[in-house]
Formats: sequence, C-alpha cells, structure tokens
Amino acid sequence: MIAAMPRPTLYVRDGCHLCEEASVLLDDMLGHGGWDAIDIDTDDDLLLRYAHRIPVLVFDGAERAELIITRPDLEEVFAGR
Repeated sequence: MIAAMPRPTLYVRDGCHLCEEASVLLDDMLGHGGWDAIDIDTDDDLLLRYAHRIPVLVFDGAERAELIITRPDLEEVFAGR
C-alpha cells in the first residue's frame, strides 16, 4: 500500500504578494485544493510566530520554506518526502 503524501500548509495573510506567488506555484504543482492555506491574522499565536516570515510552508510537520518560495524550493521539499 502506498502512503498518501502529507498535505502541505501555507501560512499567509491578506495583501502579501509573496504569499500570492507561493499560492500560484502550489496550485500549479498540486492542483487547486491540493494544499491548505491558513491566514495568520485569524490567530494571535500564528501572527506572533509568522508575522515577519510569511509565507511559510509547513510539510510533514516541519517548516520547509519561507519568504521567497520558488518552484525549485517546492520540488526539493516534495521530492524529499
């Protein structure tokens, strides 16, 4: 039996152009709905943790990429699963 790939989570906030760019890459690579987005403005703890680092990609329980996220970054993250 093949194990399912863990679901990536991208921490974002409104008005963040880097978040939008990372979202487009994730949609292109995983398809719309193939990953989760969490708005850090909805939770004070998330806001404190990620305010100056977004976007932050969490995959398989670990922070794997942040700020400027590129296609090669994502390919490396997903290949290393």
